[in-house]
Amino acid sequence: MTVLKATFRRVCPSSAMFIRVIWFVWTLLSFLNTGAVLGYFHEERWSPESPLLAPRVVIALICRNSEHSLPYFLGTIERLNYPKDRIALWVATDHNADNTTYLLRDWLINVQKMYHYVEWRPLEKPRAYPDEGGPKNWPNVRYAHVMKLRQAALDSAREMWADYLMVADCDNLLTNRDVLWKMVKENKTIIAPMLESRAAYSNFWCGMTSQGYYKRTPAYIPMRKQVRKGCFAVPMVHSTFLIDLRKEASRLLAFHPPHPDYSWAFDDIIVFAFSARMADVQMFVCNKENYGYFPVPLRSHNTLQDEADSFIHSVLEVNVRNPPVESSRYLPAPIKKPDKMGFDEVFMINLQRRTDRRERMLRALYEQEIDCKVVAAVDGKAMNVSEIHDLGIHMLPGYSDPYHGRPLTKGELGCFLSHYNIWKEIVERGLKASLVIEDDLRFEVFFKRRLKNLLSEVQSEDLDWDLIYIGRKRMQVDRPEKAVPNIHNLVEADYSYWTLGYMMSLQGAKKLLKAEPLTKMLPVDEFLPIMFNKHPVSDYMEQFENRDLKAFSAEPLLVYPTHYTGEPGYVSDTETSTVWDNETVRTDWDRKRSRKTHEQAEISTEAQNSDVLQSPLDSTARDEL
Repeated sequence: MTVLKATFRRVCPSSAMFIRVIWFVWTLLSFLNTGAVLGYFHEERWSPESPLLAPRVVIALICRNSEHSLPYFLGTIERLNYPKDRIALWVATDHNADNTTYLLRDWLINVQKMYHYVEWRPLEKPRAYPDEGGPKNWPNVRYAHVMKLRQAALDSAREMWADYLMVADCDNLLTNRDVLWKMVKENKTIIAPMLESRAAYSNFWCGMTSQGYYKRTPAYIPMRKQVRKGCFAVPMVHSTFLIDLRKEASRLLAFHPPHPDYSWAFDDIIVFAFSARMADVQMFVCNKENYGYFPVPLRSHNTLQDEADSFIHSVLEVNVRNPPVESSRYLPAPIKKPDKMGFDEVFMINLQRRTDRRERMLRALYEQEIDCKVVAAVDGKAMNVSEIHDLGIHMLPGYSDPYHGRPLTKGELGCFLSHYNIWKEIVERGLKASLVIEDDLRFEVFFKRRLKNLLSEVQSEDLDWDLIYIGRKRMQVDRPEKAVPNIHNLVEADYSYWTLGYMMSLQGAKKLLKAEPLTKMLPVDEFLPIMFNKHPVSDYMEQFENRDLKAFSAEPLLVYPTHYTGEPGYVSDTETSTVWDNETVRTDWDRKRSRKTHEQAEISTEAQNSDVLQSPLDSTARDEL
């Protein structure tokens, strides 16, 4: 810079002001330069400061009987958007009746070079705790052992001067890959990302009694449903949470032994919550985004198969409205053996242009080990009036939609033909019992076992049946439906909407075809109640002579729609269409009146099907808090 200045003075001695301007501009550009910068002396060259390294995190995993969940759980850990060389893994497993130990060992062998440090604490024997009533039973000795393991993980994190300890149960699916960074940025001593489940259950409490037990509060549901969003102070977090070990107060936190003043229930999560209270550390839960999912805890009498089925249901729930959960890159995919659950055929209806729905449904069926035949749905939107007439199709005289007052839509036409073609195939192939499902449904927990049990009881009791809904919208809600004696979870169906899923017998398909519905067509979910003589419009029923279809329904239902009217992602190929004989008249003009695809309204106590025989799986399926 000094040389440049002197040169300018010899060339332009009378341009002092111009030189000052050039000097100022050059200096300014030097400061704005993102690379190395020259100082006044050559030894003053400098570069911008490099970014800070990510905080050091220990992830503690304590897994027991987790063979069913590890491929997906570890897949979410692998895919966290966090530098692996700043993560240490602390992994313990013991008292396993399955292959958890071997899966964890193989996974750690494959990933250990990616992570900063791996501590592995396996214990292959014994396979159960003394006085343990089953794998879901928690005697005090089991609580004590888990507390000691978590304390060992906490001590290890402190010894290696880690900045954070993250505790995660081995069936928690951390689907938000940025969850670790997001929790770090909240700058809390203890913080948990709120996890979704199939029920109201989550990984935090809003209230706690003076004895340390769960307490219902009005604040819980608005937070759980994300009506209120943010990071909230709560008395309890569990399952997955982050501890900031840089905070001075964190030195007083302990999982074991319990605090000297502790007198509450001997439970690992309550013991730790009490420790936080005594250390004046506030726990927080954050629900600003969707961070992950986990299954509702089962009861002490449940089995490992129950737990595996419940976890798979969590995977299916994630996949309904999110990208599919990916399994670990470093573990073999679980071996599946799909079957037809005792049916002669399982039909899955799908529009060929709806590849997203087809892929999701095939994945969901495969996860549940269900084999199916994909049936290409009739695309009513692609049919013109002449094609419709060539098929001998005529609309039912006088029919109008009960909500819109409009005629049949092309989407409803295509839907009817799709089901009609399946009824024909059932008759042609002589299929005694078939299952028909559409591609926009979600499955209830324990779906496969509950459906197999239902079919088995129907057959063993020699029930005379034609149609059994497994998913529907109950339209008659003034009085209960009649329970079927000696068969669990079955009622005689009254007026109902939707054809999400149903069982169809050979004689039932014959009855539907014999009615020649193409000559007097209306929506398929209006036609079926006519055929079992439960439609409220007598003018429609009078146009079908034989209305003796024997129709029943599962209670509770086994499938539900993935979306309802007005929800994000809702698309209806039947409602959003055009009138069947006039392509210029669209039929999605008023979503507020599309009550047909609204969620089932709450049914009054007097009208609930409370007399139905309940199976042991029902209480498990409905368990929430």
